[in-house]
Amino acid sequence: MVRLSFLVVVFILCVTISSATKVVDIDTICKNVTNYSFCSNLLNSKPGSKGDFPSLIQYTFDVLRVNATNTVNLINGLIAKSGSNFNATYHYNVCLIHFDIKKGALHIIEYAEDMYKRKYYKEMGDALEYINFNAWECLLGDTPSDPPFHDTSLLPAYANVVMLVAKIAKSILTYMLQA
Repeated sequence: MVRLSFLVVVFILCVTISSATKVVDIDTICKNVTNYSFCSNLLNSKPGSKGDFPSLIQYTFDVLRVNATNTVNLINGLIAKSGSNFNATYHYNVCLIHFDIKKGALHIIEYAEDMYKRKYYKEMGDALEYINFNAWECLLGDTPSDPPFHDTSLLPAYANVVMLVAKIAKSILTYMLQA
């Protein structure tokens, strides 16, 4: 009888643990993102377990942080190379503000991750939207009346990746809240 009770307890623990970790359908997450193939490639490239929300969210935060850091490094290099070109220097300095650690995307990534850990999901979602907004403003400029800077560097591609990864994290969050 004791052995049967032990087996029942072990079975209940296994069921509880497996049901607490929801299996994530990557196709469902990615169909809500503008670039399905990028999303699918990113989430399917995650090493280890692919199927649970906490690991996918953490993975996207890590990818987002790396890409935002790479973007800041690129911007710093572009500022150094822009020399006497006022328009380029101004544009890259504005972009640096949008991505920097004090108020920009890098700071907001840390904030979004903290909100996730505290289970403040609305705030996390808002932060992810703000990351998109900062990257978008870097590309298009702060004032709608000014024409966007014609940037032939890699910065538009880097900023676009940051926006895509933030949208993927938002899609994971949305799917997680619906599951």
